[in-house]
Amino acid sequence: MLKLSRLTDYAVAALVRLSAAEGVATSPGIAAAIGVPEPTVAKVLKSLAGQGLVTSTRGARGGYRLGRKLSDITVAEIIVAIDGPIALTSCVEGSAGTCESQTLCPVAGRWDPVNTAIRDALQNITLADMAQAALPPGLRLSEVA
Repeated sequence: MLKLSRLTDYAVAALVRLSAAEGVATSPGIAAAIGVPEPTVAKVLKSLAGQGLVTSTRGARGGYRLGRKLSDITVAEIIVAIDGPIALTSCVEGSAGTCESQTLCPVAGRWDPVNTAIRDALQNITLADMAQAALPPGLRLSEVA
């Protein structure tokens, strides 16, 4: 089964929640809003900041804000920021690991088109799409934020 990590799921939830915040939001505030422990949210936000998906401000009035609009952040970018490159198997071209059976495998290298199709699909889904899908029918994000 192909399954994203919980951290990636939390990252999507944190980013969508962050989009509704006025100004900056703190990791404890985001954690409380999405029901995830604060240390986990802090770890996710740090990874997202490292990829420029969020920006952080230090100090008493510090916190996090989106680095770009929801419509400019793709699900693929979030996956890469949290879990690393999208690779279905270890024999996908450019994958960090190598398959020990690669020389004998009848499908070696043939996963690349499948991996590319999945990566392309994830690059075409934005956080704005995810946020709209999470709202009740007929309600727009602009009405909530």
